[in-house]
Parts: sequence; structure tokens; C-alpha cells
Amino acid sequence: MIQFNAADLVWLLPEIILFVTASAVVLLSVIVRPEARSGLAALAVIGALAAGWAAYGLSDGNVELFSRMVIVDPFATYFRYLFVLAVLGGVLLSVRTLQTEGGNRSEYYGLMLFAAIGMMVMAEAGDLLMVYIGLELMSLSLYILAGFYRRETRSNEAAIKYFILGTLASGIFVYGLSLLYGLTGTTSIRAIGEIVSAGGLSRPALVLALAMVGTAFAFKVAAVPFHMWTPDVYEGAPTPVTAFMSVGPKAAGFAVFLRVFLEAFPAAQPDWNNLVIVLSILTMAVGNIIAIAQTSVKRMLAYSSIGHAGYILIGLVGGTAVGAGAVLFYLLMYTITNLGAFGILVVLQREKGRVETLDDFAGLGKTHPAAALGMLIFLFSLTGIPPMAGFFGKFYLFTAAVKAGYVWLAVLGVLMSAVSAFYYLRVVLAMYMQEPAAAGAGEPMSQPSAVLAVTIAAFLTVGIGILLNPLLSLAAASLPKM
Repeated sequence: MIQFNAADLVWLLPEIILFVTASAVVLLSVIVRPEARSGLAALAVIGALAAGWAAYGLSDGNVELFSRMVIVDPFATYFRYLFVLAVLGGVLLSVRTLQTEGGNRSEYYGLMLFAAIGMMVMAEAGDLLMVYIGLELMSLSLYILAGFYRRETRSNEAAIKYFILGTLASGIFVYGLSLLYGLTGTTSIRAIGEIVSAGGLSRPALVLALAMVGTAFAFKVAAVPFHMWTPDVYEGAPTPVTAFMSVGPKAAGFAVFLRVFLEAFPAAQPDWNNLVIVLSILTMAVGNIIAIAQTSVKRMLAYSSIGHAGYILIGLVGGTAVGAGAVLFYLLMYTITNLGAFGILVVLQREKGRVETLDDFAGLGKTHPAAALGMLIFLFSLTGIPPMAGFFGKFYLFTAAVKAGYVWLAVLGVLMSAVSAFYYLRVVLAMYMQEPAAAGAGEPMSQPSAVLAVTIAAFLTVGIGILLNPLLSLAAASLPKM
């Protein structure tokens, strides 16, 4: 029986703040005039900042709540910071875009906040049932956000594809959960770990359950072959939503990967390790190779996101603490950089159309040098060129693989990074080596909030070396129990 203590709710203050803020944003839309609804974005930003401050105030906690259904520890706190960062980026990038594209409905910000709550629940889950609750709360919010522009065919298509495939992944997860419950008699992550370590379970059934649970997580992080939804959904969804989706759900998926596989299945590590190796290789190869053929920068970044999921999976191979720490650090680097890259697409958006193709970036270094410099910084970081943030992230991931005895996998990761340089540098060449497109497309809109978000991301991407040691120490101190 679950033990409930009202005093324990203080440990869930960040989620409570986000819930109250999201509810207020949606309810205020009834009384606020449509032309003033963009002001509700400020309320969403304030709520996210307050949640981040509350998470910082609780950062020393290490408690188990409601019969260990929820765990608030340094691991959960680390991901709280990441999700707050993702929400802030998503909201700041959205303000002007919603006004011009006919989607200025205040529930947009509420849905983004509800999705963040679901992500936090996933990171804090001490029970597979809580994982499922968080997964569904996040997914349902994102399904709606992906199709938020109801009058656009490709936005509707994105939502339908994401919903159908997401529902299938959720069903597979529930079936895997039921198998685990049948084998162990519990859904508690720690209790499952103890029973699996004791042995005596049916190995084929355990491997099947692991594969099904892993499939659901692989879907959320866009790992091959569960990536089919990613390019179409990223391309069809509103660009700020794509920016948010590319970092938040991926971080949540890897949070659950780490929590469940390292705590519940350390004894089955030889079984799931091979699965992770295959997923990593396929994901890096498919994401980076197919990205070469893309002429849409937005679609290219979608395949790039798939490739980066493959890099992050390298950190899980071997089930080591060094690898897990590298994953946490890389997720922070990736969140900052990817928000910035998609943010450039938002900043360059014009009144009469989006900026998404390579042709749209032609001559950008001459027409909009600041935006071109920002995109250059983010693309160099995604490639892994020093001294950008992405270089340090990849360095520690590949170093972890070498220490775990998988030198060949680290070498493969370096080779795939070299492949990624080809399509990233195509954008750079278009910006600085081609002439600007013909006049008449219009100037980018004035978007102060989006410019602010991109500027902060660019400074963090370049100056991450200054904060490198504190961030590495934070990642190492935030590891789940292993």
C-alpha cells in the first residue's frame, strides 16, 4: 500500500509550481484578449524560473516518497535543471512565431509546461508505473503541440504520425512492464533489481521484457530502427516545438534508460549491453548518412538529432559510472546547442514564410552576419570541433567507451562525427561562400525573446570551457545508484 504524507509534497515543489503556472496560463486565456495573449509567455517563463529555483533549493535532498514511487535525488535534480532549460528555450523561441503563424492560443505554453512535468516525473520515477504516467503526460502534450497549427497539412500529418507511433511504443512498454511484473511480482525498480540479481528467472522471458521496455525508451530518444517518426514530425511541427522536442523528450528518455537499466538490470548487463551496442551503431550510421542527402536544414537537423542519440548510447555501453556521467554531461551540451541551432531558424523566420532550406541560408554571412555567426557556432559544436561545447561532450563519451574496453566503438563514433562534418559544413559554405538569394523574400521578423535565447545559447556553447570542471563535477555527483 502506498504511504502518503502531505509533508512530502514539498519535495515536489518544482512540479507543483509548473502545474499551477500551466493551469493559470490556460485559465487566463478565457479573460485575456487574443492580442494580449503573448504576455502569458512571460508568466510561463516566470513559472519555469521559479521551478528551477525550487529545484536548486531542494538539490541537497535524497529522499524516497510514496513508498518509493518517486525518488528525489541528485539525479532527478540534474534533469529538473535540463527540463527547465528546455522549457525556457521553447517558450522564448515561440512568442513572435505564434503571433504570425496564427497559432497564438495560450494553451500552447500550458502544454509545454505539462510536457515538462511529465519529463520530471520520468526522471524521478522509482516505479515503472510512474515511468508510464510521466511518459504519457509528456507524450499527450507533445502530440497536441506537434499539430498545433491546425490549418497546416504538414503540422496535422506530424501530429498523426507521432500519435500513432507513440501509442504503439507506449503499448509495447506496457506489455514489457506486464512481463516484468509477471516475472518478479513487482513494478518497483529497486525490487526488480534485487530479484533479477538473485537469479532464478526465465532468461528468455527476461530478455523479451528488456527488449520491449528498451524499445519504448528507444522510441523516445529516436534511436534506429524506432526513428521513423522523427524527420517528418520535426519538419511538420512548429519550429519552436521542434526545438523543444529535440532536447526535452530525448533527455527524459535517457534519464529513464539510466535509472531503469543501471538500477533494475545491472545483473542482466551482458544481455542489454549487446542491444545498446547495436542500437548505437545503427543510430549513428543511419542518422549521419541520411542527413547528407537532405536539402532542408530542419530535416537535416532531425537526422542529426538521430545521430546524436547514437553517440549518447555509447555512454551506456558497459554500464559504467564514467559512461553514465558522460551521458549526463553530453545531454546538457546537446540541449544548449540544439536549442540554439533551431533557434536560428526561428530568428530568421520571415513574415511570409519559414527559413528551412539550404537556399535560404545562401549568403547569410553577408545579409545577416550575426545570425550566420550563431549558426556557425552551433554547427561547429554539433560536429565536435574544439573549443565548442559539443567537443567536450563527445570527448568524454568516447573516453568512457575506451575505458570500458570498447575502443573500436569510440573510433566508429569519431568516424561518424567526421561524416557529420560534411553536411554541417554544407550549411557553412552556403552562408559564407554563396551569393544571397534574390531579393523579395522579406526581412526576418523582430523577435527579441528568440534573439535573447539564441544569444545565451551561443555564449554558453563557446564559453563552456570556463564552467567545464563544475559541470563535470555536477554530472558525476548526479549519477543514479549503480
